[in-house]
Amino acid sequence: MVSDFFYPNMGGVESHIYQLSQCLLEKGHKVIIMTHFYGDRKGVRYLTNGLKVYYLPFPAFYNQCILPTIYITFPLVRNILIKEQITIVHGHSAFSTLAHETMFHARTMGLKTVFTDHSLFGFADASSILTNKILQFSLADCNHVICVSHTSKENTVLRAGLDPKEVSVIPNAVDATMFVPDPSKRHPGKITVVVVSRLVYRKGMDLLAGIIPDVCQTHPDVQFIIGGDGPKRILLEEVRERHELHDRVKMLGLLEHRKVRDVLVQGDILINTSLTEAFCIAIVEAACCGLQVVSTKVGGVPEVLPPDLIYLAEPNDQSLREELERAIADKRAGRNVPPFMAHNRIKLLYTWRDVAHRTERVYKRVADLVERETKERLSRYYSCGPLSGKLFVIAAVLNIWFMCFLQIFQPRQKIEISPELQRSHILKSNANQKNSKEEQRSQKRTLLECEDSLTNGTSSKILRRSNRKRTKSKEEL
Repeated sequence: MVSDFFYPNMGGVESHIYQLSQCLLEKGHKVIIMTHFYGDRKGVRYLTNGLKVYYLPFPAFYNQCILPTIYITFPLVRNILIKEQITIVHGHSAFSTLAHETMFHARTMGLKTVFTDHSLFGFADASSILTNKILQFSLADCNHVICVSHTSKENTVLRAGLDPKEVSVIPNAVDATMFVPDPSKRHPGKITVVVVSRLVYRKGMDLLAGIIPDVCQTHPDVQFIIGGDGPKRILLEEVRERHELHDRVKMLGLLEHRKVRDVLVQGDILINTSLTEAFCIAIVEAACCGLQVVSTKVGGVPEVLPPDLIYLAEPNDQSLREELERAIADKRAGRNVPPFMAHNRIKLLYTWRDVAHRTERVYKRVADLVERETKERLSRYYSCGPLSGKLFVIAAVLNIWFMCFLQIFQPRQKIEISPELQRSHILKSNANQKNSKEEQRSQKRTLLECEDSLTNGTSSKILRRSNRKRTKSKEEL
């Protein structure tokens, strides 16, 4: 797994990589993650279940991505791929420079590559045109592409000029155990609207700033909780100051992912005002916590939730305000889906084990493909454009020469193979710890039963049963 975006940085891509890696480890695969260093986190680190992470010594240049250099990363990337005996390189995010460069080097070395696109892009502005051309170069020789929604697939196929047969749709998922409803945390007598998002233009913060004053004026019992940070925070604070809404609009600032659930369970409704979204994991997490969702009808959002769990609005002030007021009215009338019913539905719809199973099928399909010859690879790059195609061919040829140079001065045979971690023992140890905790909880429940039944004269029987269970569990441990 390769991306510029990974922990300790927080976000949807980071969570996707981590959860998918853990499920693949559970299936018995060897998984390595490569990213650039974050602060003091450099070198090799081990995460849960022996997940190995390489924090490479490349500094972030812009927006948490390294400086595009193509060739400077090759020696270190080649060393790691050989050392870890990697067979498939899986890059994540169209924004990630490290992902594109590592996939390029992997194809030069004859390894198979897979790419997951987590975003949507336009076609008209200069930034999108440049990004799309880089994506076209990166995916010209990629073996398979994964998108998180059907809308995202259409967008990626058009941007990179791909064959739709080489693109699969595998949605994101949510860890339902982390997002359990807790209605006791809600504010009685009030309707709380929650916003959990980066406060940037793309997330529609201008739309949010336009509807907050009107909704607060129309509905005296409605309050807003806004979690997140970004350039548009100043705009929201100005609106709060101008309309004197300090007691009804609460700004929480930047949130760690582990604290998102604590904010969501306080709300009744989540509003998402994004102007573009490939999937939007935030609305899935909110629905899993039992909130009713109001969202803009953009990108892949209409594909994510069932109709009775979401109110879809056009990306403008009037439509958003109307749908939010409809959600408020349904909440007052008790017409919304009960929190735990919504949680159970989401728990069955989106699971990381299902994502891992479908991704594994893609890996098997890619592993069975016949390796492309150099002539075919260069032909794919040449077809990317009259001028850019020639530049891509030159870059690919130089990379092949560079690999020959590295093979002379650092032969593959002299690179020491990294020893395998005994993951089976780690997984078994974690399973034993989990079983031990379950036994402890069972014993606690039995003791509580004893306390409740003292007055009924059945305590001695339950205590004997408790002692037998305790003795048995000690022998097993």
